[in-house]
Amino acid sequence: MNLEAKKIRLIMELRQSWISDTSVLSAIELTPREMFLPEALHDRAYENVALPIDCGQTISQPLVVGVMTQALRMEERMRVLEVGTGSGYQTAILSRLCRRVYTIERYKRLMAQAEKRFAELGLTNITTRVGDGSKGWPEQAPIARILVTAAAADVPPALADQLEEGGIMIVPVGDEYGNQQVLRITRTADGFDHEELLPVRFVPLVEGEPDSGSD
Repeated sequence: MNLEAKKIRLIMELRQSWISDTSVLSAIELTPREMFLPEALHDRAYENVALPIDCGQTISQPLVVGVMTQALRMEERMRVLEVGTGSGYQTAILSRLCRRVYTIERYKRLMAQAEKRFAELGLTNITTRVGDGSKGWPEQAPIARILVTAAAADVPPALADQLEEGGIMIVPVGDEYGNQQVLRITRTADGFDHEELLPVRFVPLVEGEPDSGSD
């Protein structure tokens, strides 16, 4: 089965699972997942599984990408902050659904690879930064939507503070070796509402400035 046929099968699988938002399905279909993987894994690009990338990180399972993207309830004029660029796959999908994505990654090597992919795909509404994602992007606050692609021990307070009223943050929370849940945090006039969405397994969100040797 060629990659295009595998992609069609994956999209059908996602549609039959939790993903009902046609704009999210379209963004996934338009984004070539094989571009975000090591060449040796291209043939597995449309399997509904997480796969390894550089720096000990992973590219998330397509179902999880779809659920978290759909849960953001994005609109095309919104600005979105992504914490954890990784391969850039999730970033590319977000960029097709909003006005601008601000994305932070602590590994320079991963960011350089992701930036090259964005350029090859002609995605011009992505602004990148290498740094400590747990601190967010204060210069862009308040922001409408935040997506965290690594598991935090608790909801990162700096990120929650950068949400505008009515804003939504999707974040995996839990122990690296225990239970993790994707939460939807909505900022209200009185504080924050929390909803549990699904159990997951993410690499941990590492706080602190990247080491000078991080690449």
